[in-house]
Amino acid sequence: MGTDNWRPSASIEVLKQRALVLQKIRHFFAERDVFEVDTPALCHATVTDEHLHSFSTQFNHPFTPHPCTLYLQTSPEFAMKRLLCAGSGAIYQICKSFRNEETGQFHNPEFTMLEWYRPGFNHLQLMTEIDELIQLILGCDKAERVTYQDIFKQHLQCDPLTATLADLKTLANRYGYAELAATENNKDTLLMLLFSQHVEPHIGQNRPCFVMDFPASQAALAKISSANPLVAERIELYFQGTELANGFHELTDGAEQLRRFEEDNIKRQSKGLEMMPIDQNFLAAINFGLPACAGVALGIDRLLMLAFSCSKIDQVIAFENSRA
Repeated sequence: MGTDNWRPSASIEVLKQRALVLQKIRHFFAERDVFEVDTPALCHATVTDEHLHSFSTQFNHPFTPHPCTLYLQTSPEFAMKRLLCAGSGAIYQICKSFRNEETGQFHNPEFTMLEWYRPGFNHLQLMTEIDELIQLILGCDKAERVTYQDIFKQHLQCDPLTATLADLKTLANRYGYAELAATENNKDTLLMLLFSQHVEPHIGQNRPCFVMDFPASQAALAKISSANPLVAERIELYFQGTELANGFHELTDGAEQLRRFEEDNIKRQSKGLEMMPIDQNFLAAINFGLPACAGVALGIDRLLMLAFSCSKIDQVIAFENSRA
């Protein structure tokens, strides 16, 4: 450890600016009657998504013989949806989220998330509100909107919704991923690889860009479109090489939600990953009734990198992981 490791990774000036941006965000929601909530970071269950990796810890409860496993949340989504089911109305949260993944230009294992939910909104109405917030914080132009299918076809000359596994393997081979493609039997893994490497770098360069209508197989917690069963009502926001936000017209069907969680765990098992406990409190809430709503998770640190023209996440957080 260097002798200077006690110092913050962000300058005090940037941290003061950060505080002002958070103040602005809270004012934005106060004006719209969206109220701030606070949910647990440590829970008895966590996400099943094979692409997300949770930290876990042991809680030695004084009145039980065995330690209990608790998980640091990758986002406050499940708990916030339980509040929606209990009748909270429109809510937002600014909180720490945790992912047991790499550190790097855009990643720190502990980061700040802004998440909000709007009962009565669909994903298109939510996009308009996200756009208003982004323009307020970044002073940028209004975002453009493109579909996943159109932007994929434009940059890779392939239709991601109808391409077969063989088509995607051929495409992956052409771009130098032959070794990976040879053993990969999941279309979505290849789609995500091709999209992240050959589509994302080209979108949202001059103004923010929403990508809409993701493949139904990448729905996560979004509804499948009634107009086109091949796509999910899911959106992502990109700007200047940064993925900023991920939003859904939220799935409200408890049986379908359980099916997706179980499917996730089967995928995890096939990859040699630990199966994750399904959040029964969340499922009970959904079965009680989640109001029709749209929600979004937005990375605050990444937003601040853009706002302050910083090239690394370390420059906008007080103590990045190696100094924590």
